[in-house]
Amino acid sequence: MLLRFILLLTLVALARAGEAAPHLLEAQAAEARLEVRRALELFLQADAAQPDNAFILQKIARQYSDLVDDQPDITEKKRYAQTALDYARRAVALNPADPVNVLSVAICHGKLALYSDTREKVRNSRFVREDAERALALNPDYAWAHHVLGRWHYEVASLGSTAKFFVRLFYGGLPAASFDEGIRHLRRATELEPAELTHWLELGFACLAAGQPDAARRHWAHGLAMPSRHKPDEPAKRRARAALARLDQD
Repeated sequence: MLLRFILLLTLVALARAGEAAPHLLEAQAAEARLEVRRALELFLQADAAQPDNAFILQKIARQYSDLVDDQPDITEKKRYAQTALDYARRAVALNPADPVNVLSVAICHGKLALYSDTREKVRNSRFVREDAERALALNPDYAWAHHVLGRWHYEVASLGSTAKFFVRLFYGGLPAASFDEGIRHLRRATELEPAELTHWLELGFACLAAGQPDAARRHWAHGLAMPSRHKPDEPAKRRARAALARLDQD
């Protein structure tokens, strides 16, 4: 009787995996075509067919995160960011040793911080650094962990002394950050993944923040000459072009 029950469970698991497989293949193809909403629909279908799969949950988190900027108002942007974070946390709970899952949580905290009040911004910013460092500890050569940590360093280091004073006074402050660390991490990201244009563009912003405009121009020129392959690439290019135009006007 027990053997029959185990066999039945195995057959059910195999059937669910079989149902999920076509959705997964289609979802990954849609993701590669930058059809994020279609990819999200298919990953959700794969999740229904094969629940509690960390890979699928992380993919769902990424699609929700990528769709945040497409939402019509702050309420919807925050809802999508929170939903992304919820799925990312579930993926980490299932597979905490996967640096991609851990970094996904960091990225979702960063997205959520954009649409939160000051107290929540500070809280989420701390989580971004903690989770990026955890991901890097799991894989020291994970380019995107270097990217996220590098961006965190130069953005926090860019806060003025008055802002830092009030953050420390009312919200307990933030961990120490430096431009040098921001540049170091982002340069490492370009070394590990030279074909990812956002590493180069973000390195340009780190150099500009550190008072190195010529280096910023070089890195932006390099990144802007590369083809866009991911949904965030075009917004990143627009941001770099705008910064370059402001620099040219000075």
